[in-house]
Amino acid sequence: MEGRNLQDRIRELQRQRNAVIVAHNYQRDEVQDIANYVGDSLGLSQEAAKSDEDVIVFCGVHFMAETASILSPNKTVLMPDNNAGCPMANMISAESLRTLKKKYPKAPVVCYVNTTAEVKAESDVCCTSSNAVKVVQSVDGSEVIFVPDKYLAQYVSTKTDKKIIPWYGYCPTHAKILPEHIERQKKLHPEAEVYVHPECSPGVIALADRVLSTGGMCRYAKESKASEIIVGTEVGILYRLRKENPDKSFYPASENAVCPNMKLTTLEKILWSLEEMKYEIRVPQDIRLKAKKAVDKMLTL
Repeated sequence: MEGRNLQDRIRELQRQRNAVIVAHNYQRDEVQDIANYVGDSLGLSQEAAKSDEDVIVFCGVHFMAETASILSPNKTVLMPDNNAGCPMANMISAESLRTLKKKYPKAPVVCYVNTTAEVKAESDVCCTSSNAVKVVQSVDGSEVIFVPDKYLAQYVSTKTDKKIIPWYGYCPTHAKILPEHIERQKKLHPEAEVYVHPECSPGVIALADRVLSTGGMCRYAKESKASEIIVGTEVGILYRLRKENPDKSFYPASENAVCPNMKLTTLEKILWSLEEMKYEIRVPQDIRLKAKKAVDKMLTL
């Protein structure tokens, strides 16, 4: 089954299952095209929670589907490929975080949404890449445990007087983007603006005009008067940027910035997921309630 027939079959099954399809900005082009919503991880979970559908097909990685389950416990959350994990999220466990909390008992825990539900449940408040500074500033105390991304922690530390106690996790995809990649693209496109994700290294961030989440990149690209933009994040977002801004040129900071887990989802797997109603992601109620408390606290800020 190929092309239009495959898309039509997915749409037909989607109606039968009363399902909404959401896709992260890093997904394959054709997966973004079939989705009802394309965006960042938290935004997608929020959109899915607001929708009337009973089933959420989450085209992303595992922690994102967990977040959808946390926010929509009465809906069925499906992942087309159960092997689509997040290496950074897997770099910290709930047990490791509990050990760190014992070492710094007075420090509140700010937890990046790129974590498992169990880690969120051990945290005081969640944050996204766009609101991390605001969240850190909001918590009590002069010391803050920040997990799991050391690069996002480093970026936040430059924007606050609080002492940041980081966990030394990182995103392998963003780590592939090097300062020399940005410098090379700037030589090729001297008039271009440079957008980079805060999961990038400090050396890359130092060369950026704007440090932005994926949602921020999409927003600023529309508003910017620049006709050329160098993009320092996973290359999947270029499809959306070009689609929404056909009058502008977008260049990847590095063609090597590809997340293999994000690319595991295909149209065929979406079809099979709807046919067989798998793989279902459900967060146990005790963990869900604790994790939701951390997410809700962020949303009230």
